[in-house]
Amino acid sequence: MLDFCAAHGIAADIEVIRADEIEGAYERMLKGDVEYRFVMDIATMAT
Repeated sequence: MLDFCAAHGIAADIEVIRADEIEGAYERMLKGDVEYRFVMDIATMAT
């Protein structure tokens, strides 16, 4: 499947969020206010 998608230029639409935005993203998901898959940028996580 991945090879087929790569060969035909098929990719997922995503919305990158910061780690501190995860609660807001969850609330949006519950409300159905999400158009794309959320991807959290782990580089923004506190250490």
